[in-house]
Amino acid sequence: MSALAKVPVTVVTGFLGAGKTTMIRHLLEGSHGRRLALIINEFGDVGVDGDILRSCGIESCPEENIVELANGCLCCTVADDFVPAIEALLAREPRPDHIVVETSGLALPKPLVKAFDWPAIRSRVTVDGVVAVVDGAAVAEGRFADDPARLAAQRAADGSVDHDNPLEEVYEDQLLCADLIVLNKADLLSAERLDAVSAEIRAAIPRAVKVVPTREGRIAAEVLLGLAAAAEDDLANRPSHHDGEEGHDHDDFDSFVLDVPPLADPDVFVHKLAGIAQRHGVLRTKGFLAVEGRPMRLLVQGVGSRFRQSFDRPWGAGEERRGRLVVIGEKGIDRAGIAVDIGA
Repeated sequence: MSALAKVPVTVVTGFLGAGKTTMIRHLLEGSHGRRLALIINEFGDVGVDGDILRSCGIESCPEENIVELANGCLCCTVADDFVPAIEALLAREPRPDHIVVETSGLALPKPLVKAFDWPAIRSRVTVDGVVAVVDGAAVAEGRFADDPARLAAQRAADGSVDHDNPLEEVYEDQLLCADLIVLNKADLLSAERLDAVSAEIRAAIPRAVKVVPTREGRIAAEVLLGLAAAAEDDLANRPSHHDGEEGHDHDDFDSFVLDVPPLADPDVFVHKLAGIAQRHGVLRTKGFLAVEGRPMRLLVQGVGSRFRQSFDRPWGAGEERRGRLVVIGEKGIDRAGIAVDIGA
């Protein structure tokens, strides 16, 4: 790569649990010699996504090329976190061929794309494309669509009611900013429902954007990279619910961490987590757990009441074998009740 050429950056956005990290892991495995670097922005102070990606051991993306920024929205901490992270990666030798930024599931992508106009990096990087990862099964269940009849009844009963749905706004803003939409978990849908969800997504976007169905986030690097969108110069065509605002508010969501003692039976515990998520309206659960008598660390990830679990790696020598779970929900979620139910 020429020393004067801009380094392309792909911004990966998507709602909680859509499969962003899994997709990026497949991208690393199929990078075909590209030198990649990652910036990961998580919601919560347990670095689950970063730890998953660091454990890949992919030569084209060494551990020192993975930068994790926790406890802060990238677009709200541009000067303090984001620009320095980009500059540090650009200073590496050899310089990355491509940088991938994985946003928090609660992030609005457009303000982050605007950050690429900062003078310190404007001449050195370009947004190759914004990729939105969508949980097809969740959308098919109507997770992000308000009930029109119920909304009309509320409006008729009380004209002062705030009808904004922050979750739906986040989801829609991610779609509206995208250059490519990955419709993940397509294997959980029938062909008819998959077509219906694809049509619903296309109808929500006022410009032509490719919708690619997949399962397990398996998308070829040639599809994800090289979009050449220069999104930082195309902001006018990426409308947002928050256009014209000075900033945006993250107070719609709460995130907290629970310590979990070693488990005797992980299957029973994960089944219990699913019930807790349903009762308390938990949006996302993710973390690492210790299992009695097992040398491997258990990775647990939940979207609503749907959970997946797998042993990801052995516990390190001298590493404390304790479980930690990040729980994310809407503002006011019952932290104490969830902690009691989990037994933390």
